[in-house]
Amino acid sequence: MTDTTVTDEDYLLPCGRGMEQVWRRLDAVQQGRADAHEARCGDCRAARESLLALRAATQELIDEPDPPPPDLFGRIMFAVRAEVRRGQTLLLPTEPAGSVQISEEAVATVMRFAADTVPGVRARRCRIRSVGTGPQGENIIQVAMSIAVRIGEDHLDGIVPQVRQRVAAAVSARTGLLLGRLDVTVADVYQEKDR
Repeated sequence: MTDTTVTDEDYLLPCGRGMEQVWRRLDAVQQGRADAHEARCGDCRAARESLLALRAATQELIDEPDPPPPDLFGRIMFAVRAEVRRGQTLLLPTEPAGSVQISEEAVATVMRFAADTVPGVRARRCRIRSVGTGPQGENIIQVAMSIAVRIGEDHLDGIVPQVRQRVAAAVSARTGLLLGRLDVTVADVYQEKDR
């Protein structure tokens, strides 16, 4: 006897069967115990294939042996708090028609992204402080950035200058602010897992 109960909340396939029913009968059909409708219906077959793919993907996530990165929670919370604490706003150079401001957090994001483009580097903290104004009224900033470097990087002495160069270029090209000072500190190391 096949269960054909359809609830009000059930999603109906074009053939009239409920998706919940297809889910409940998934294993039975896989074991060769399909009813006459299930054996010939293309809608039910397509739904079963989708459900089997979903179940396989879910099982892969459950079976994943790698734990989440140790700093995953910290990164998530940093992103959540970033919305709340955008920091001060900085004046950008504009045409005489008006002024545009950008949050310190947005500028820090641009700088961290630039640092992350250096192989073997992950940006950590980036603190910005306005220290004056330039000839067009734009802010001059001082930046203190900390980075983590991958274990085994042989060219450690060349990493900090490369980070400084990319961050300085990003500040100029992406924000238009004037960079007065940039301090880069190697504050941590990390090891990538073999995949």
